[in-house]
Amino acid sequence: MNGTMYGYIRVSTKEQNEARQLTAMREFGIAAENMIVEKQSGKDFHRPRYKNMVRHLHAGDVLVVKSIDRLGRNYTEILEQWSYLTKTRNVAIVVLDMPLLDTRQGRDLTGTLISDIVLQLLSYIAETERHNIRQRQAEGIAAAKERGTQFGRRKIAMPQSFANLAMGWKNGKISSRAAAQQLGVSYQTFLRRAKEFCEHSAV
Repeated sequence: MNGTMYGYIRVSTKEQNEARQLTAMREFGIAAENMIVEKQSGKDFHRPRYKNMVRHLHAGDVLVVKSIDRLGRNYTEILEQWSYLTKTRNVAIVVLDMPLLDTRQGRDLTGTLISDIVLQLLSYIAETERHNIRQRQAEGIAAAKERGTQFGRRKIAMPQSFANLAMGWKNGKISSRAAAQQLGVSYQTFLRRAKEFCEHSAV
């Protein structure tokens, strides 16, 4: 392959540092002007810079990524991108963290077969790990709720007069703004808490 080498670097949030990926790209010999840095979450995955880069790739070019999950947000998307780039666009891919995933060489039947098997295995492992992380997070939150841990913003403590004002509002004797003013809270807060109070009182 005698085309241009491009390095695609993605970090999931604007706070994350892309220095490690940039260093790996420089050490691999990619010119600074050919490094595409994107700060997009894997969840949303709009990736406008990635899409623009792919549109400008030519047959014979080489796309370098640090790890396989830079290509897609899940197992299916990684495989789709790999197939599209290597077979439809005839672009080579190099995955720095996995030397076996280098389509510049071994383009015979055996080399291609090994590369495809390794890719599918790695993509599956990456997707399984993401699923396991989400499951562990959900289980942790459920266990914490069982222990009585409260999530979200702490509720504002209401004065003793709140109950009378809430019932007065329910019965049309006072407006939510007037009641909120007496309690020293916003009328939105009063309305939300008054509705909760009245619903529980009616049970």
